[in-house]
Amino acid sequence: MKIDILTLFPEMFTNVLNQSIIGRAIKNGIIKLNVIDFREYSSDKHKRVDDYPYGGGSGMVLMNQPIFDALKSITKEKKKYKIIYLTPKGKTFNQEMALSLSKEENLIFICGHYEGIDQRIIDYWVTDEISIGDYVLTGGELPTMVVIDAVARLIPGVLNNENSFKDESFYSGLLEYPHYTRPADYNGMKVPKVLLSGNHKLIEEWRLKKSIELTIKRRPDLIEKFLKNNKFTQKEREKFKNIINEILMNNN
Repeated sequence: MKIDILTLFPEMFTNVLNQSIIGRAIKNGIIKLNVIDFREYSSDKHKRVDDYPYGGGSGMVLMNQPIFDALKSITKEKKKYKIIYLTPKGKTFNQEMALSLSKEENLIFICGHYEGIDQRIIDYWVTDEISIGDYVLTGGELPTMVVIDAVARLIPGVLNNENSFKDESFYSGLLEYPHYTRPADYNGMKVPKVLLSGNHKLIEEWRLKKSIELTIKRRPDLIEKFLKNNKFTQKEREKFKNIINEILMNNN
């Protein structure tokens, strides 16, 4: 996958995305990262990229010209690309969106600042407006990193274990079960016996129950969606319902 990022702060990406798992994927050529400082495309002699908003109001707005020209330097055929603008006004990002974006060959991210970017950039170029939550940050760099990290780890070859993300929170529709490692007893705090039993069937059942239990407690809104997943058989769905009812009864 090729990822292009338009930003005023390219060093933020080179410092973060070249580390750990994503950094290894870039080094191995699985991901190609191209960070563009769109200030370099400004036609203003002082390299200015922002101006006052029409109609008045506080703050500044990023101008069309530098971003238009930066995007034109990447592609003249915008239909081939997903061009993403991170904004609080966008659709809330989730695992389903991450999985969908991971199947794309080319992604372009526009990092806004100040009061945002000129609407005409969005109207002409942007295919997806995405938000990472109901809050406001100082710029689009951190949200862009969040989306790239979530998407990149779903690309084949990025993780050492191809199936490792399938057990994680949200992939299955449930929050992930607890994890434990050595020692089995740490200052009197013991690992659940079932995890030491070697009985894989019992372990799977324990993990499923814990996932459902955590989801009911922390994200009950996900339970109904989980049960409606059409990949489950009727028998599996009944099993899940029985576990849910048992947990709810024990909590009352």
